[in-house]
Amino acid sequence: SLKPLESVSDSNTRPAPVLTAAPVRALVDEQVSIRGHFLPLHCPVTLHARMHSDEGDLWESFAHYNADERGTFITRDPSVGGSYLGCEPMGLFWSMQPAPGGREGLRLRKKSVESPYTVHVSLLEGHVSTSEGQWSELAAVTVERWYIAPGVKRIEINQNGLVGTLFIPPGPGPFPAMLDLWGMGGGLQEYRSSLLASKGYVSFSLAYFGHKDLPGPPNCINVGDSYFKAAFLLLQDHPQVVSDRVGIIGLSFGCYLTLRIPTKTGVKVRHEAYFINLSNVFGTFNSWFLDHQIEERLRSAGKSHLLTRLSYPGAGHLIEPPYSPSARTSISDVSAAVITMWGGHPALHAAAQEDAWKKILDYLEKNLRS
Repeated sequence: SLKPLESVSDSNTRPAPVLTAAPVRALVDEQVSIRGHFLPLHCPVTLHARMHSDEGDLWESFAHYNADERGTFITRDPSVGGSYLGCEPMGLFWSMQPAPGGREGLRLRKKSVESPYTVHVSLLEGHVSTSEGQWSELAAVTVERWYIAPGVKRIEINQNGLVGTLFIPPGPGPFPAMLDLWGMGGGLQEYRSSLLASKGYVSFSLAYFGHKDLPGPPNCINVGDSYFKAAFLLLQDHPQVVSDRVGIIGLSFGCYLTLRIPTKTGVKVRHEAYFINLSNVFGTFNSWFLDHQIEERLRSAGKSHLLTRLSYPGAGHLIEPPYSPSARTSISDVSAAVITMWGGHPALHAAAQEDAWKKILDYLEKNLRS
C-alpha cells in the first residue's frame, strides 16, 4: 500500500529527494524526461509545472505518480491523476492551463522567440491539485523550452510592401525554404518559422492581416495575390535559398492561401505536392467538408496523387508544434467581444500535434531535400 512520505522518511538517514530533467534546455518539439530519485518506496508524489507566458499569465499542470520499489519514478510512467492520466511522457507540458484566478479566454502563443519558456517543475509530497493551496516542495528543477536553436538568424522584413520575419539556419547554405502563413487571428506569429529554421529551413513568417505596418483597415485583408507572390519570390531569390526548393505551410485560412498561391500567382515550383491536416472542429466550421472540396478539385485536375491527407478525430482546429497546450476556446485577437471555439480534447489533440509535426518534417525532408 502507498505510504505518506512523512511516515517513512528520516532526515538523518535518508538522502533528500532529487528531481532531474534531461535535457534541461531543448527545443519545444523535443521530449524532456523528468525523474524523481531517493524517495520512500511506493510513496505518492505530485509533479507541479508552472511557467509564465510572454504576457505574464501563469500556466500550470499537475501529475500524480507513485514511486516504485527503488524509490524512483519517471514521466514515462503512468500518471494516476492530476491534469492528465496514463503514460504521457510530455503530458506535463501539453496539459498546462491558465492558473485559477487568472484572465479568461487565453491561448498560449510565443511572442518573443528569442527567449525561452522557463518551466519550473516542483516535486510535491502526496497527490495534490490546484484546489489545495499549501504544498510541501521536496525538490525542484527548471527546464528551458526554446522555439529557436543557437545560431539561427532572425531578420525583420519591412520592405517593398512586405511585412514579416525571416529566419535563416546557421551556416552558409543554401537551404530549402518555407513560406509560413497563419490564419485570421492576424498579426505576425514567428514561432513555427523559427522552429523550422532550427530544422534547417529558411523560413519567412508573413503578416497579411491585422498588423500595424500593413495598409488599410486593420480588420480586413488589404493585400492581394501580388503580395503573396512577392513573398514567395523573396525567398526564391535569396542567396541562401535553393531556388527550386521552396514550400508553403499554412494554418487555418493560411491553408487556403497555400493552395491559392501556386495556382493564382504564376510562381514556378519544381514540383507540386499537397499535405493536409484534417481535424474535426466543434463549433467553428466544417473542416471535413472544406478538405474534401480540396481533394475533389485536385482529382478533377488529375493531381490527386500529389495529396497526402491526415485525419485526427478528437483533435481541434489548431494543429501547432508538438507539446503545445491546447485551447478549446479563446478570446479573438481581432475583437475582445468574440470568443473563438477551436474544439478538441486535450490528450487526442496532443497526440495529433505530435504525429502531424513528425509527418510534416518527414514530408519536407522527402520533397525539399531529397
